[in-house]
Amino acid sequence: MTDGDFKSYCLNPTKPTFKAPPGAVDAHCHVFGPAAKFPFAPERKYTPYDASKEDLFKLRDFIGFSRNVIVQASCHGTDNTATIDALRASDGEARGIAVVKPDISMAELKDMDEAGIRGIRFNFLPRLVDTSVPHDVYLNLAEKIEPLGWHTVVYFEAVSFRAMKPFLDALPTTIVLDHMSVPDVKKGIDHPDFQDYLKMVTENRNIYVKVTGPERISAKGPPYDDVVPYARAIVERIPGRVLWGTDWPHPNMTSHMPDDGMLVDMIPKIAPTADLQEKLLVDNPLRLYWAT
Repeated sequence: MTDGDFKSYCLNPTKPTFKAPPGAVDAHCHVFGPAAKFPFAPERKYTPYDASKEDLFKLRDFIGFSRNVIVQASCHGTDNTATIDALRASDGEARGIAVVKPDISMAELKDMDEAGIRGIRFNFLPRLVDTSVPHDVYLNLAEKIEPLGWHTVVYFEAVSFRAMKPFLDALPTTIVLDHMSVPDVKKGIDHPDFQDYLKMVTENRNIYVKVTGPERISAKGPPYDDVVPYARAIVERIPGRVLWGTDWPHPNMTSHMPDDGMLVDMIPKIAPTADLQEKLLVDNPLRLYWAT
């Protein structure tokens, strides 16, 4: 099990020319290990390189951001120790998303809440996790976290959209969709598939969308211009319910390793005004992750 042919994330990212507004949040990133201290899950479907909290916070400062939302990666399974360790070391400048077992206790959830966890992630990508778990299991977990004011993060790809929609409609919490649900950019934004997705996220006001992961979505590669119309359409349609993040350190990339500075410089392409940038990078993530 290896993470493509890459031994690490981009070690020398470009310094962005885009200046993020004060208080900007990288709302989707991860920590991996270090494996010697935080071993990876035996059931994992990939083995990443080490990517420590110190390296994450160094990148945050380098790209001109103030805060992070650290998402539990599938390679660590339901052992959230590495994520929580990073949260506790952040001086309140990071929040987290956990992956938990169905039988987790309310006491355990409250401990996680104190550490800075603000939601749980449901992953529906067969290449990353076991997807045979019935949807009812996830719905029960969502009901369990609802009293804490947490939200659910749901990761699926556009090909599964119609099958996933009843599940999304049934979730009782605020929902955050990872990576725009990976649209098929070869079809164009006017294709009914994307228009139906755009209609759903517009009408369901419980849904936020992360306009992230262009390196995963693009059919052309850097500078990912074929992804821009999709992200911009979502930002302009639901400006109060969009989030942005680097996805550092970019697990499971097989074609190339993205430059995080270049990803930051995409922001004004997808959020072209100062008002949209403020909502995307500051107002929306602060409301969702730091209000409680």
